[in-house]
Amino acid sequence: MISKKMSDALNTHMNLELYSAHLYLSMSSSANTMGLKGAANWFTVQYREEMTHFFKFYTYLVDQGENIALLASKAVPNKYKSLLDMLEQTLKHEQLITKCINELSEQAVQEKDHATQIFLQWFVTEQIEEENNDRDLIAKLKLVGDNGHGILMIDGEMGQRVFTPAPGTPVMI
Repeated sequence: MISKKMSDALNTHMNLELYSAHLYLSMSSSANTMGLKGAANWFTVQYREEMTHFFKFYTYLVDQGENIALLASKAVPNKYKSLLDMLEQTLKHEQLITKCINELSEQAVQEKDHATQIFLQWFVTEQIEEENNDRDLIAKLKLVGDNGHGILMIDGEMGQRVFTPAPGTPVMI
């Protein structure tokens, strides 16, 4: 059985995952207007992953017998100076998500909520990958600087990313 405090905390985080999805969809649009179709694809895949994360939290709460609450979300930014700026903002946001996941994990430990601890472990591991991917792209963009050819090469690499749902992910329409 999940506590009200844990349920509320998970519900709040679930809404943050939805905000994350909106943020990355906005970044996809911005990349598209910059002529960076590969980056637009990369951010669209990121959007789909965040929606998967949202639904994982949604399903977990529903399976725990909780009635979820969709909270109002603030508007997401939609203007960026460059692809590097977008990825630096992405890393900053993912670091916030990591902090929140760690706090949820600590709360689950304190409450001796073993089911939630197990549920959150996947997200702990996922955040390592998320931040590493962002740092890798930032490093490459810093290496090429303002070189258009280098940026286009990285954009082409970003265009190769495909969405792969995590095992056990709920089917989304």
